[in-house]
Amino acid sequence: MVIRRRNNVTVTGPATGPTVVLAHGFGCDQNMWRLIVPALAERYRVVLFDYVGSGRSDLSAWSQERYSSLQGYATDVVEVCEELDLERATFVGHSVSAMAGVLAAQAVPERIGALVMVTPSPRYIDDDTGYRGGFTAEDIDELLASLDSNYLGWSSTMAPVIMGNPERPELGQELTNSFCATDPDIARVFARTTFLSDSRDDLKSVSVPTLVLECAQDAIAPRGVGAYVHAAIPSSRLVTLAATGHCPQLSAPEATAGAILDFLADLP
Repeated sequence: MVIRRRNNVTVTGPATGPTVVLAHGFGCDQNMWRLIVPALAERYRVVLFDYVGSGRSDLSAWSQERYSSLQGYATDVVEVCEELDLERATFVGHSVSAMAGVLAAQAVPERIGALVMVTPSPRYIDDDTGYRGGFTAEDIDELLASLDSNYLGWSSTMAPVIMGNPERPELGQELTNSFCATDPDIARVFARTTFLSDSRDDLKSVSVPTLVLECAQDAIAPRGVGAYVHAAIPSSRLVTLAATGHCPQLSAPEATAGAILDFLADLP
């Protein structure tokens, strides 16, 4: 019960159905999944949680040492799976959580039997090998410096860019509100963990069925990144949503839920 309280674990859907675990990304919480949960919960047992430091988690359990690496977030996933005694669950990770899911699946392969990566990026920074993550090192340095100096101002500027869909300003405002509800000191650590990570080698370990969901236009994880992840995981399926922005579970919930349900239906 400690883990359930710590990570604000909630469970919905049929108790005996196959399990789907939904994991949010940077600056968000489980509420970001609310528009697709009803469709999934008709058949599947849906597990939602907040990473420590996010949403309604127990903030007293947060430590900079643990959450300065993706392994800390992956450990949250592992501990939630163990607390609920999950077997071969499908892990759905948004953005940086997709890579936390890869690490969790490495650690407890008996707990996670499939992966859904929603707008994933194994590395945000371009490098001289030809990899294109969408940002230069200077871009990320500037982004993190801006976040450090004025987190609320950074949130109000960056959230609409991340969300996309400028003709629907309420979406950008929701993400802004979510960012601003996060403790700035915790957000700074999570941001560095996210934008400075390099999980490309970890993709080689993925052997479970995997769905890679990308958006047609995404300022944070451009199309080439989805193709890279798909190519690195032989057991993966790549689906490009006719959606804009980095958060299709909010901007295109029906298409996002439909793609996930199609994938789940094909699992053994």
